[in-house]
Amino acid sequence: MASIQRILIANRGEIAVRVIRTCQALGIETVLAASQADLRSLGAQMADRTLCIGPAPSGESYLRAGTVVQAAMGAACDAIHPGYGFLSERAELARLCEENGVILIGPTQGQIEAVGDKLRARAAAEAAGVPVAPGGRADTVEDAVALGARIGAPLLVKAVGGGGGRGMKRVDDLKDLAEAASLASAEAEAAFGDSRIYLERFVARGRHVEVQVLGDGAGGVIHLGERDCSVQRRYQKLIEESPAPRLAPEFRQAILEAGVRYARALDYRGAGTVEFLVDADRGEFYFLEMNARLQVEHPVTEMVTGADLVAEQIAIAQGDGLRLAQDDVRPEGASIECRINAEDPARGFAPSPGTVTRVQWPAGEGVRVDTHITDGASVPPFYDSLLAKLIVHGDTRAHAIARLREALAETRIEGVATNLDFHRAVLADGEFAEGGVDTGFCARFLERAAPAAKKAVHG
Repeated sequence: MASIQRILIANRGEIAVRVIRTCQALGIETVLAASQADLRSLGAQMADRTLCIGPAPSGESYLRAGTVVQAAMGAACDAIHPGYGFLSERAELARLCEENGVILIGPTQGQIEAVGDKLRARAAAEAAGVPVAPGGRADTVEDAVALGARIGAPLLVKAVGGGGGRGMKRVDDLKDLAEAASLASAEAEAAFGDSRIYLERFVARGRHVEVQVLGDGAGGVIHLGERDCSVQRRYQKLIEESPAPRLAPEFRQAILEAGVRYARALDYRGAGTVEFLVDADRGEFYFLEMNARLQVEHPVTEMVTGADLVAEQIAIAQGDGLRLAQDDVRPEGASIECRINAEDPARGFAPSPGTVTRVQWPAGEGVRVDTHITDGASVPPFYDSLLAKLIVHGDTRAHAIARLREALAETRIEGVATNLDFHRAVLADGEFAEGGVDTGFCARFLERAAPAAKKAVHG
């Protein structure tokens, strides 16, 4: 297969900028597919060419697979990079690319479909010998009640086509299960057009640990270590790090091998992430899902391994296969990432669109900032509120925390509300410093912080 010469980037914000930078380093031309709201963005300024693909709402621009593929063909692009979000896990994009002779820098249509359906993904994990949490499909409310009685409370009702916490309900008392199942099914239908639900045992102290994999599409799969993404609020990740702290070596190796085994069973192609829930009380881990795309938190893996995951995606897509062997992957030190969002913690983390009047980013050894925000940048109300990712690397986790605290102290963003103070407070928190927090950490932290915040406001 000939090398890729021109790529259409079907995304926006910091990930568009990040992909453009790698393409520039590789000598690949870039065409940015932008909505009307993003025609003056940093990505539009950096790309070799920018094409308007529709009005600001994502449903009229970034989510229109046919429009994106037609734009790529019209600009004589060899390939499309979908970034994350939007069309990145839509099988329709993969199908249209294949039908029109455009290379998708990502997995195949079949692989996207296989991991996008949570029940199929769970079944694939079981077939590959990857642990799954006790649970199963519930076609009706009656099925849910019967299955719940066998699993026992507490448990989770989850949407088959869901993600990000939508269509998910926790049930602590089985008498509430019927109502929760009915609500979850209705929410899933509204959000995803798919009312199917399934049940899993709820893990009280769960850690979110994920494995970064690369596959050549022919059974060759390697991992690039794992990440811990347990600092979450309402199932949305806020801080990620690699390696995952406080995991026994044998346990860590078992998770890594399970991630590779799952991807290999799919003959997976490209970059992907196999996510697991670690049960801190039972000392077990369970398959959660696979994200068939580049993750927001991929920079921490790049910082500890030295790999450029976008460059590896492009190499695989153009037929070069895996350029790294497993023995070549030797993570060093520790990396932590903060997601800096335009949101107001004082108003329940409500989005804060507007114009960034002034910004100051940190710099220095071991500090990386992935962003699309400069002075005067617009933060439209139509999209995710992510402004930047602040990533650091240190010789040890303690070193990385110290470096990140310094970097956060140097960061200034004016014109919109942000969660910078939240991150500064978390980095100074003793429980976070100890490492190995579970997904309930954020709720506990905010509860601890509430009295101090009220005192600051009321005196």
